[in-house]
Amino acid sequence: MQSYIVMQGRTYHEEKELGILWSLQQDSAGNVQHFWERMKEVNVGDRIFHYVKGDIVAISIAKTGYREERKPTPIHLPGNENDKGYLVEADYYEFDKPLTIIDVFDEILPLLPVKYSPFQENANGNQGYLYPCNDELTIKLVELISDLNIYEIDEEQLEFVLGTVRKTEHDFLTPILAETEAEAKTKVRLGHQRFRNELMPLWNDKCALCDIELLELLQASYAKPWKDSSNNERIDPNNGILLCRNHDALYNNGLIAFDGQGKIHISASIPEEDYNKYGLHGKLRVSRTEENKPYLKWHKKHIFKE
Repeated sequence: MQSYIVMQGRTYHEEKELGILWSLQQDSAGNVQHFWERMKEVNVGDRIFHYVKGDIVAISIAKTGYREERKPTPIHLPGNENDKGYLVEADYYEFDKPLTIIDVFDEILPLLPVKYSPFQENANGNQGYLYPCNDELTIKLVELISDLNIYEIDEEQLEFVLGTVRKTEHDFLTPILAETEAEAKTKVRLGHQRFRNELMPLWNDKCALCDIELLELLQASYAKPWKDSSNNERIDPNNGILLCRNHDALYNNGLIAFDGQGKIHISASIPEEDYNKYGLHGKLRVSRTEENKPYLKWHKKHIFKE
């Protein structure tokens, strides 16, 4: 199962009524965009969160993969009336209470990828159509949506038609959210297990900086985080370093990094007189290979805090 966020400000209601997602293939100048091409990645059973004017208002489950099809008549996109596009059929489940992104942005910001984020740093949605939603972001969104929408309904309410309708809707929504969360958590857990098991022998089962060997104190530290990695990169043991918990915390928070030669770089936010406290010194190096070099450089460029 993969997850996505679709930006549907102008076309949500029409696409929901038709039970589809539809995007252009290219713009009037013939340019192809990643957020249209991503429609080709959607498979049966994938989850899509629907973003409309600041809110995530629904979740859908893909019923088909993509197919090429001209724009359905009910969808109004001026200037694109006869354009070919990509169409995916989906079952929509709308929330009683939408999730307003700006209200929870502090919680989701750390989970947004550096590249192809659906949201800007001011919490506004990015222009485009279909964006990736990594597993950790999926889990967080489901938790936040569940907090708003999954609740016990007073038995007296069931005497009213509205209450009955809402209960029926939640009977569908609850298992969908629970299954989405469970699948995403399982994918992350199994991915982390495989990554750790294959990474440890590359570093001789000890911290690359201080030689600690106690398993309980060792962490498989990603260079390129899960949220930014492709499926293959998430389980590539070259995308990481085996570190003790102390050095792992420094690495994950961008306080240390390693260049393409394996040489350590220490953030200016750590005073030099404190290096010994953290088991650091300026001449430390880690083993650099051609396989891990791109990952080390990515971390230094995007995570390290000079």
